Amino acid sequence: MTPSERAAALAALASGRVVAVATETFFGLLADASSADAVARVFDLKGRDAGKASALLVPDAERWRGWVREVPPAAARLASAFWPGPLSIALDAAEGVDARLVHEGRIAARVPGPSDAASLVHAFGRAVTATSANLAGQPPSVNADEVRRAFAAADDLLIVEGQAPGGAPSTVVVFDGERWSVARHGAITESDLRRALG
Repeated sequence: MTPSERAAALAALASGRVVAVATETFFGLLADASSADAVARVFDLKGRDAGKASALLVPDAERWRGWVREVPPAAARLASAFWPGPLSIALDAAEGVDARLVHEGRIAARVPGPSDAASLVHAFGRAVTATSANLAGQPPSVNADEVRRAFAAADDLLIVEGQAPGGAPSTVVVFDGERWSVARHGAITESDLRRALG
């Protein structure tokens, strides 16, 4: 990502637009998660059912805490072990969080691993949406050309040039108190999680 692309992407996020950029797994659609209009644009763009929540990318664990009711000790240990990286942790959502970001009362978030998306999130300083850059039901995109083909009709999407590694998606772990389960198997294995928790 060039300095000019970075500046344009940050300006787009600040104005409520959606930015497609490479994460450490696939291309993602990033938008200011605290803006209802920006979140709505993401769902409209994807044709995504409002009942299917979007996860978040957060700059750091401290800002993660503002989106959830509490962080159980086991969740904090997993975050310490695997962040930055492809582990999304779903916890009870804080009051007032946009319902489109919440599934069964929980909101999933991660601090992204080294990628253009991580660079943007850190510079932006706020949580952004973290849904894959594809139309609902279609496979995720791994480069800017695939994003352009998927969203050929979109006129308000800023696409940052680049290539994502693809492979396994982020692993999603759901907490119910201290009990946890894997909701989506991905880049971090269940045995990795168990080792981290001792």
